[in-house]
Amino acid sequence: MRTISKRTQYGLKAMMALGRKYREGPVLISALALEEAIPIKFLEAILLDLKGRGLLDSKMGRKGGYFLNRPPSGITIGSIIRVIEGPLAPLPCASETAFRPCEECEDVENCGTRIIMRRVRDAMSDVLDRTTLADLLNTVDRRLKEQANRENLMYHI
Repeated sequence: MRTISKRTQYGLKAMMALGRKYREGPVLISALALEEAIPIKFLEAILLDLKGRGLLDSKMGRKGGYFLNRPPSGITIGSIIRVIEGPLAPLPCASETAFRPCEECEDVENCGTRIIMRRVRDAMSDVLDRTTLADLLNTVDRRLKEQANRENLMYHI
């Protein structure tokens, strides 16, 4: 089965970090690369793509850097992944935006592989397009808090 690329993993990490710093001003690429352990040249290319597709803005100069151009609640995880990875569908014939029939397929409408891969694509899209960057950040924060609470429990015998 298809897995997301390292580029997408880094892109999601960078967007989450920028989401946490929303409204704090631009973030330097070097600082973001260091904080998130992302190779700087790789990160530069990812951020340029995200900016080019309208998810980020940047500011030049001494206090420059990258920042979200809208609130984290207005950016879906699906939109981030599509910018970096392309269509969500595991096969081109199951794609909504980049449909292309498979060469060996004789009946696109009744192909069992296409039918099940459409269902996979629809399920992935449903989760990723309903989950915003803010939702993901809140989930991570809640889980970290729960973990800290469990670790702080002390038992006395």
